[in-house]
Order: sequence, then structure tokens, then C-alpha cells
Amino acid sequence: MTCQMLDGKLLGQKVRADVKARVLASQSVARLDAILVGTDEAAEVYAQSQARTCEEAGIHYVLHRLAATSTFDDIAGRVLLLNNENQVRAIMLHLPLPVGVDVERVQSLIAPEKDVEGVNPANIGNVVYGRRSLVPCTARAVLELIESTKINLQGARAVVVGASNIVGKPVAVLLMRSNATVISSNKFTLELAQLTRAADVVVAAAGVAGLVKGDWIKPGAVVIDVGIHRVTSPQGKTTTMGDVDFESVSKVAGFLTPVPGGVGPMTVAMLLRNVADACLKI
Repeated sequence: MTCQMLDGKLLGQKVRADVKARVLASQSVARLDAILVGTDEAAEVYAQSQARTCEEAGIHYVLHRLAATSTFDDIAGRVLLLNNENQVRAIMLHLPLPVGVDVERVQSLIAPEKDVEGVNPANIGNVVYGRRSLVPCTARAVLELIESTKINLQGARAVVVGASNIVGKPVAVLLMRSNATVISSNKFTLELAQLTRAADVVVAAAGVAGLVKGDWIKPGAVVIDVGIHRVTSPQGKTTTMGDVDFESVSKVAGFLTPVPGGVGPMTVAMLLRNVADACLKI
């Protein structure tokens, strides 16, 4: 069986083009306000990349820098200030935050209608209730990739491996809302391979490199790999891999996301879509 790669870069480019067209057609200002605390190198690189990505989509990017010594009150104060500014309609928080600052507590302060990462508990709750809201970006990316295969999710068996608040849980709920029969599991689930072997859709988001093997997969299944890990071999060679053992799974699955190049680019595209949804209200 030939396994079809789900190209997150290609699909993401289509989403970006759609976002840009919406922004231009609206003749409104789409703007993303991002908060960056400290000088973490990876966060700096991501912020710079995000600025370019927003610019390409016609979105104005405003970066608010706070000192590495910032306290919870400092960061919360900036969030609340942005919440109260009428011209600010899209807010995100770069991680990491300083040691000792409760990330979830800060995220819960972002106004739900401006929370374009979908990390405020109110938005995650809205996903459960099926209300119109800003869905966590990675979860939205996963569903978009699954739907791109044209699989009929109604009645399909889906196993989600991993139950984080912003990926595993909302993915499970989104699949339920599509009338799939969903099993939420984790790396400790007994007889996990037996569950995934019976699934039409497998979402691997457990945070364990190479967890899902080829003999865990039903022939022709849709497999979405959310994980990303830097792994060093005994010979000292470093490679990037996901939660799926790509070599063995690609011989069995019908559709599979590569790592990198799968969920990652789609997550960025979903952030842009959320920004457009928040700013344009259409």
C-alpha cells in the first residue's frame, strides 16, 4: 500500500493565502500583539519568524518586550492593558516565562475573544460545548489535516494518544463533534497497540519519540504525528523525529504527516486564521 504524505507546508500555504485574501477584502487592520519575556534564543527566533509570516499575510505584528526579571504581576499587567485596548484584537504569549511564573494563570487572563492561541480555559471549554470560539492552534491544525484526506469521520474509530489541555483533549472533542467514535489514551494506557490497530484515525501526541510503530496501525489508516523531538544516536548523529516511527508506519498507513513539515506548518497557519477570525469578525 502506498502511503500519502500530508504536506503541512503546502496545505498551510493555502490557508495563508486565504487569510491574506480575507484581510485585503476586509479593508480592516489585522494586528497581532505578542508578548515576549526575556531573551530566550528559541523564542527570539520564533518571534522574528512570526513577524515575517504575519507580514506576508497582511497582518501587522506588534512585539511587546518585557525584562527577564518580570514578575507575574508585570506580565499580567501587560496582558490586562492589551485586553483593554480597543485596537488590540489578537493577543499571544511567547514561552517560556521566567521561573516561578505560572504560565496557565497568565494565559487565563487573556480575553477569550482575543486569545488567538486558544489557551484560555474559557476557549477550551467552548470547544467542548461546540460554541464559536478560538480553537487551540495545534488542535485545529490536526483536524484540518485529517479532513484534507476526505475521510468520513462519522462513525469512524479514532484514537488520540496524549491528553494535554491544548492538543490531546481538544482534538478528541473536535473529533467527537465530527461524530467519530473517540478513545482518549496516553503512553500508560494498557494494550495501547491493540486500540490503535482498530482505529481509522490515530493522533500521536504523547510526547514520546517513536512510540507508535507500524504494527500498531491498521492498513490504510490516517496517522497524524504531533510530536517533535531531537534525538541523538549512539554514533552521535542528531535527527528530528516525532511520536511515530516513520519508517515502519509509512509502510502501513494510508496517510501520514511527516516530521518536520506536517503539523508544525499547519499550526502556524491556524494561528494566522485565528488572528483573522479575531480581528475581522467574519
